[in-house]
Amino acid sequence: MSNLFEVESRLLVLAAAVLFSTGGAAIKATAFTNWQVAAFRSGIAALAVLLLIPGARKVWDSGVWVVGIAYAATLIAFVTATKLTTAANAIFLQDTAPVYLLLASPWLMKEKVTARDIGVLTVMGLGLSLFFVGEQHGSHTAPDPLRGNLIALVSAATWAITIGGLRRLESRPHGGEPGMAMVAVGNTIACLACLPLALPVQGAQTVDWVAVAYLGLIQIGLAYVLLTRGVRTVPAIEASLLILVEPVLNPLWAGLLHGEWPGPLVIGGGALILAASAWQLVRR
Repeated sequence: MSNLFEVESRLLVLAAAVLFSTGGAAIKATAFTNWQVAAFRSGIAALAVLLLIPGARKVWDSGVWVVGIAYAATLIAFVTATKLTTAANAIFLQDTAPVYLLLASPWLMKEKVTARDIGVLTVMGLGLSLFFVGEQHGSHTAPDPLRGNLIALVSAATWAITIGGLRRLESRPHGGEPGMAMVAVGNTIACLACLPLALPVQGAQTVDWVAVAYLGLIQIGLAYVLLTRGVRTVPAIEASLLILVEPVLNPLWAGLLHGEWPGPLVIGGGALILAASAWQLVRR
């Protein structure tokens, strides 16, 4: 019986990763600006998380707000990057966050950088360089890939800060779910920060509202519900490896729905980044 429960928990984490992976395609499915998508998506997501995850309403201290600011910046930067560059570039470049964590770990977490860490950094750096090789040609779904790639790197840095902050939050004694509280806070901040730039809304179609509703309720809200239930019995390292399904599937949905298929250099760079991330997780 316990084995069956463990399988179900892993499937919940995997399902969350699949839902997370649909973000790029859904963002590109709406004609809303990046500010409108970020504001409406995060507003709906904040309400969904607060309603669906009771533990998210119990921990609202200063630490949660500080990490929430970094997470809000990640949300806004990722939406903006996805609007400007390909979904593959946006998600693969954001997944270079371990580079920032490794570089900052001696100062922030008092962890030494080993020779193996340097190897991981080298592989990730090589993968990262492939995204900037050759000319950056724009397209209908990726009008400014170079600027989008640079913003995606910003989202990687803020995501690294978020991950580091979450480690500190989860290590403290608490009576709720500080990680989910941070998700609610971050989405609230992102919504309020982008709302002035998102209004007024003109010429919106039904598909635009359906897309942002899906992003808020399903791609973030439901995904985090599945994730929180799954990780209760799945080891953290295994859950992290399962979540790597997200960057693998993200370009697939964008390709199927929008014809936005990544080139060989992007696939190669993404493979190096994911392989280095997986190795880092397994090793630790």
